[in-house]
Amino acid sequence: MVEKMYTITSEAGLHARPCTALVSAVTPLKSEVALEYNGKQVNLKSIMGVMSLGVSKGATVKVIATGDDEEQVISKIDEVMIKEELAV
Repeated sequence: MVEKMYTITSEAGLHARPCTALVSAVTPLKSEVALEYNGKQVNLKSIMGVMSLGVSKGATVKVIATGDDEEQVISKIDEVMIKEELAV
């Protein structure tokens, strides 16, 4: 299991476009991937789950990957966070 924390810096938080980019990045991978925010955990491969969290600017989220390609999952999330200017 690999975990990584991110602080959301985007003014709009995690809205539809970046949520779609995150989900699309991890869906092809084999690992189970969860996004945790405010005590709630959702499947990061589910756009509705991610959107339901209502993550806003300044929020700290945790990505948890479990499986054979968990390191690749975190690498993909890092890429999307940088490309979409979502988090540090």
